[in-house]
Amino acid sequence: MKTDLRLTDSNAASDSAGRTWGLDGNLFWWLVGGVGAGLTLFFVVLVGAKAGLMTAFGVAVVPVFVCLAYIFGLRQGKPPGYDRDCLEFWLTGTGFSPEIRTDASLRHPLAEE
Repeated sequence: MKTDLRLTDSNAASDSAGRTWGLDGNLFWWLVGGVGAGLTLFFVVLVGAKAGLMTAFGVAVVPVFVCLAYIFGLRQGKPPGYDRDCLEFWLTGTGFSPEIRTDASLRHPLAEE
């Protein structure tokens, strides 16, 4: 009986971009950036503009919510490039599809007018 094990390198770890705090790939850094921008805005509004505490908090929470909306609305669990495709669709109104021709000359020759 032969007891030698055959070891094969499967490279299974290279298939995943990883997860941090339940976020795929590098989405963790978007959240860190949003929180950093929120903290910066909080202190700028609180100290620089001498606004109230709740006003500063209200302004500071906006970048965090924008980053969370971007992460969970356009990136998390979506295919690569989904966010860029949505942006292109919103700006140009066209998607990745053939152009629709509405020319009357393309009517069937036997169609009644």
